[in-house]
Amino acid sequence: MSSYVLGFQAIDQTKLMLVGGKGANLGELTRIEGIRVPDGFCISTEAFKRIIAETPLINELLAQLSLLKLEDRDKIGELSGEIRRAIEGTAIPEDIRKEITSHLLRLGEKNAYAVRSSATAEDLPTASFAGQQDTFLNIIGKEAILKHISKCWASLFTERAVTYRLQNGFDHRKVYLSVVIQEMVFPQAAGILFTADPVTSTRKVLSIDAGFGLGEALASGLVNADIYKVQSGKIIDKKISAKKLASYALKDGGTKEQEILPGEQNRQVLTDEQILQLERLGRTIEAHFGRPQDIEWCLADDTFYIVQSRPITALYPIPEADDGENRVYLSVGHQQMMTDPIKPLGMSIFQLTSYGPRFKAGGRLFVDVTQMLASPDSREILLNSMGQHDPRIKDALMTIAERGDFKKSLPNDKKEGGPIKSNEGMSWDFLAQFENNPTIVADLIKSSQTSIEELKQNIQTKSGLDLIDFIVEDIQQLKQILFDPKSSDVINVAMYASSWINEKMEEWLGEKNPADTLSQSVPSNITSEMGLELLNVADVIRPCPEVIDYLRQVEDDNFLDELAKFDGGQETKDAICAYLDKYGMRCVGEIDITKTRWSEKPAALVPMILSNIKNFEPNASQRIFEQGRRVALNKKQELLERLQQLPDGEQKASETKRMIDLMRNLIGYREYPKYGMINRYFVYKKALLVEAEKLVRANVIHEKEDIYYLTLEELREAVRTNKLDYRIISQRKDEYQFYEKLTPPRVITSDGEIVAGQYKRENFPAEAIIGLPVSSGVIEGRARVILNMEEAEPEEGDILVTSFTDPSWTPLFVSIKGLVTEVGGLMTHGAVIAREYGLPAVVGVDNAAKLIKDGQRIRVNGTEGYVEIL
Repeated sequence: MSSYVLGFQAIDQTKLMLVGGKGANLGELTRIEGIRVPDGFCISTEAFKRIIAETPLINELLAQLSLLKLEDRDKIGELSGEIRRAIEGTAIPEDIRKEITSHLLRLGEKNAYAVRSSATAEDLPTASFAGQQDTFLNIIGKEAILKHISKCWASLFTERAVTYRLQNGFDHRKVYLSVVIQEMVFPQAAGILFTADPVTSTRKVLSIDAGFGLGEALASGLVNADIYKVQSGKIIDKKISAKKLASYALKDGGTKEQEILPGEQNRQVLTDEQILQLERLGRTIEAHFGRPQDIEWCLADDTFYIVQSRPITALYPIPEADDGENRVYLSVGHQQMMTDPIKPLGMSIFQLTSYGPRFKAGGRLFVDVTQMLASPDSREILLNSMGQHDPRIKDALMTIAERGDFKKSLPNDKKEGGPIKSNEGMSWDFLAQFENNPTIVADLIKSSQTSIEELKQNIQTKSGLDLIDFIVEDIQQLKQILFDPKSSDVINVAMYASSWINEKMEEWLGEKNPADTLSQSVPSNITSEMGLELLNVADVIRPCPEVIDYLRQVEDDNFLDELAKFDGGQETKDAICAYLDKYGMRCVGEIDITKTRWSEKPAALVPMILSNIKNFEPNASQRIFEQGRRVALNKKQELLERLQQLPDGEQKASETKRMIDLMRNLIGYREYPKYGMINRYFVYKKALLVEAEKLVRANVIHEKEDIYYLTLEELREAVRTNKLDYRIISQRKDEYQFYEKLTPPRVITSDGEIVAGQYKRENFPAEAIIGLPVSSGVIEGRARVILNMEEAEPEEGDILVTSFTDPSWTPLFVSIKGLVTEVGGLMTHGAVIAREYGLPAVVGVDNAAKLIKDGQRIRVNGTEGYVEIL
């Protein structure tokens, strides 16, 4: 059998590389009982490869194209145009023409056909490439069909298709095109069927777009469609649009747009019975392919024909739980300020560090809160906690709970001494134990530091399986430290004191969020100290012009070795190394052990050091801290004096003073447990990379970073056996690239429904961009949209706009005057540090880094929670 032309009946998924995604799916569709597919055949990729191979000019142009990058727009347009002209000008070889003619004769040479492109990188589970190559409808006659086959081949190199491949990391020379020749259907109606709702992502709701005539008018956006939503055999929603145009086939070939008569424009395209029939067909097709599908359908002579089916690639994967129960999942990443995907080694170590099961989806972790949501008592605790952390998560959970159709409510489950304790009504007797123990924070920090020093000593004696078993055991000790009740109580009391102050001061004095001011420059905050101590590093370097000039040229991470050549270089090296000894385990996305640490890439600190030299005078760190402390103490004094003027003023002032002192003494510790955890992670990482080097030398893996794509248990097995199927590494790298393109939801259900909570909109300006207020004050300034911290060089007075901040961003906070992030909550790191530095901040602003352009002047209202573009 020839490999150049294949009839649909000879095609299935195994022929993907021969007939592309569209062709393979059409072959599969013909095998499904009850599904009508217009007959046809595919000209295989072997024909396309032959055309390319036999035309030296095309190969030469492709070689040039492969060197281009996204920004080379003009060159992309020029080269892609030359390639298209070369392909269309190349005659189809005679033996291939004969095979095509033979298949046309079998189906009917005078019939009308759709000539459609089908690329090998198309209609895949991870990349749809929808609409990137061309389709031609109602083509009649052998010569016209042959001409349009060449046009399809050429369309692999339209400017949009080339750009799409560059964006998605596909090699132009490894993507091949098949062409589908399919009998035309002349429908009274056509459209698209999604077996999962494209708006909410729920897999239980099926969505149908329907219009009169050919489906191309819908796909090209020429006309509005009727939209029908169906769930379990019931139509749950209909939107009947005014349809002024339709696309119809012409008798002699081609298509034309035609106006619909006014009386017909608002008619429902499909009857209710037809809608339900289409739902059944959609579910049958989805079951065959095993995943949600985007299906093109036509209705002709009251019969539905399916002309294409492909996976819906935009859906976020559902966290894996296999019990068939309804479940509600919260994103761990939104709580940890790390919404990027986590590599498998990082995932497995973070899971070992956590209490309770965590569920994976799209390279992220989720926690199942179904049971908590079902019980009135634990639901209240959960909602209160999320209200503090991220009001939109709280709103989404309330939406699910109020619907009542997802999980039956359980009876109250109040338990004495349970692990979760509400902050409601902490007694003065309980709080007194923290007032009377002034060294509690220092003792906790010292205990953590001692434990880390012991770990550093003990791990040096371990290798091979002993090392991995030792790390697993040490993680248990890390968990005991992280979840130590004394440590949790310190944080809970500090948060309670902060909430009490805000609540009572608003009630007694009409003052909103004074705790934000009162928490400036508190002691023992390891993260804010990290930002201030980098100012001290700048002080060492500032008097050394040779060193500054050298640092401006730094590109690689060996720059520390060269510093001694310069006047002041040794002092500079000592200062940077001392800083790295204390903070070098930090980095963006640090909960993923595989992320590159500052100690591994010290050049990441250079732009921030240079920025500090430029923006600050000597001894700025002490001045900034002292200024914040004075502001806080003055606010304390002012509040106490105002309270004393009230009825029962002495009592109110006395209680308030106790709460302020409690908060200031304890709230800095909020940042320490994570610092201790990341410290341990870096110790583990350095030891594991030594083992990875042994695996490289044994040719088990290609490079030591390959271990990042194995779980800890898989790594243990590779160390034990000195064997590994390397395909798993390649597959995981591809998966990770795909996961990077996904946007994780805050809340997702086991139906795949993404429930997007809302902020309560109050009396905000009409054009305001709404978020969550986390640090009081109003500031105007230049927006600096920064997505990569290593490229950040803010000037004093700038307002930082970014997707999320974790502790590694703190050194930037000393230079800025305000903060706007897409992700965050009241007690996440960026909010805590913004309050301590006295920066107005609004977080949880959807698409902030797109809505706000770099350089725009903006106003941030951190008291009310909105941003205005000025």
